[in-house]
Amino acid sequence: MKFLRQSINHLVLSLVVVAAFVSGSVIAQESSTLTGDIRLHKTFHSVILNNDRALIVFLPPGYEASKRARYPVFYLNDGQNLFDGATSYIRGQEWRVDETAQFLINARRIEPLIIVGIYHTGDDRMNEFGPVADKNLKIGGKADLYGRMLVEELKPFIDHTYRTRKGSRHTGLGGSSMGGIVSLYVGLKYPNVFGMVAVVSPSIWFADKQIVRYVDTLPKKSDVRIWLDMGTKEGRNPDEAARGVNDARLLKDTLLRKGWKVGRDLKYVEAENAEHNEKAWAARVEPILTFLFPHKM
Repeated sequence: MKFLRQSINHLVLSLVVVAAFVSGSVIAQESSTLTGDIRLHKTFHSVILNNDRALIVFLPPGYEASKRARYPVFYLNDGQNLFDGATSYIRGQEWRVDETAQFLINARRIEPLIIVGIYHTGDDRMNEFGPVADKNLKIGGKADLYGRMLVEELKPFIDHTYRTRKGSRHTGLGGSSMGGIVSLYVGLKYPNVFGMVAVVSPSIWFADKQIVRYVDTLPKKSDVRIWLDMGTKEGRNPDEAARGVNDARLLKDTLLRKGWKVGRDLKYVEAENAEHNEKAWAARVEPILTFLFPHKM
């Protein structure tokens, strides 16, 4: 009954090509670029975090035609930037997740899947994505609560609302920048929930590289498959970009020491000349999806 009531309270819109946010602080300022069967949940309330956020959901081709089929789910942070240039942080620049997933599914290069874009809440984004507080910035420390929200509230809602495969082998979590940090942190904390993690251009520097120490102190390796990447031009100058790459290598080497193996359950990529923005991340969506959700013959 809890999820039934929540489902009724959520406004769900079925969109094929055109959609826009017209409520609250989210206002579409450009033509929408949505592709495929997109559902919008305008107000998802979290008791754990005591706040509201929007969700945007991509359903695979044939979802409505195959009433018995169930699908894996890929949860992605910063949902504003994933599907629609009209809502993206930089107007007109988005990850093109919907277009890329639609193409790869139709080409039988990845398995049909549901993709859930989780909107951040604006000013509280860094607090929710930071596993601990950054002493210099004085932000962060709510990632444990954010993880509980994902596991105890959001995933049950999605599993109740859509035809999903619920096991960890069918559930992924990903994001970029601080969204990559919280994805790795929560994914490794709940390996029984998330069996795949995409860590895109992670802000490893946050809180004096706490995420590296977290991985290093794991009691044992889990079965989580990890995509980890970094662009070679992610910085305001060459020195800053080089530090970002070195940090990514440090995180990769730490994962290797804990037992992950490149080519088996770890994919590491240094994207040549890639910057820290949606355009660069859009270019990596295809290899991310094909690594984490390959088509099963």
